[in-house]
Amino acid sequence: MMQIHPVPAFEDNYLWVIEDGRHAAVVDPGDEHPVQAFLESKGLELSAILVTHHHGDHVGGVEWLAGRWKCPVFGPAGERIDGLTQRLREGDRITVPGLGLELSVLDVPGHTRGHIAYVGPGIVLCGDTLFACGCGRLFEGTPAQMQESLAKLAKLPGETRVYCAHEYTMSNIRFALAVEPGNAKLFARSERDAAARAAGRPTLPCTIADEQDTNPFLRWASPEVIASASKHAGRALASPVEVFTAVREWKNNFR
Repeated sequence: MMQIHPVPAFEDNYLWVIEDGRHAAVVDPGDEHPVQAFLESKGLELSAILVTHHHGDHVGGVEWLAGRWKCPVFGPAGERIDGLTQRLREGDRITVPGLGLELSVLDVPGHTRGHIAYVGPGIVLCGDTLFACGCGRLFEGTPAQMQESLAKLAKLPGETRVYCAHEYTMSNIRFALAVEPGNAKLFARSERDAAARAAGRPTLPCTIADEQDTNPFLRWASPEVIASASKHAGRALASPVEVFTAVREWKNNFR
């Protein structure tokens, strides 16, 4: 039976390992050491590496792991990443070697120009595009690109489990409460996720339904989010892109 494990790395990264009891694939291995230690502890063979984008904390361990395990490396066609053996873009489908897991690819630019996400049965592996109650910074893309990318992810079934790459949830919730303090579901989520962190558990995976209900970066149609974003921007905002842009700029400087 397939399982997905969070392997902590750096200060707040999760390197997701998908395993079926014998074989494994790793998503965005920014550091080879914790991945290799996890594989050894479970007696697993690494059969594939999946990459969402080119940032060092997502690709730093790729070449070492690929060399050690002689496994294929899947990643975005639109980014320069050393060691990729198959370059993917929206509409492509792959079957993960050793696991038989079928994944489709979405282009989700914004955080980087060529960022991709992998969608499988009930799961999405979305790197730094969508976070629990947040989204990635716009290092290379435009607000319009990121808003469109988030809209794609928001259309996935509500029960889809979201595997993003960082444990940013509580700081994201603190910001979300500033944007939408009248959201009762957001308060409930804050209590639930705070309890998980206090117990030493990840807040991830979350679900697309969680994000639709509580994530200000997906709630550009919420009257309270529109009003808060307009007040912060000092002008009336109407379109989803305008609202998203104002919320993202607000978050960039939020303390």
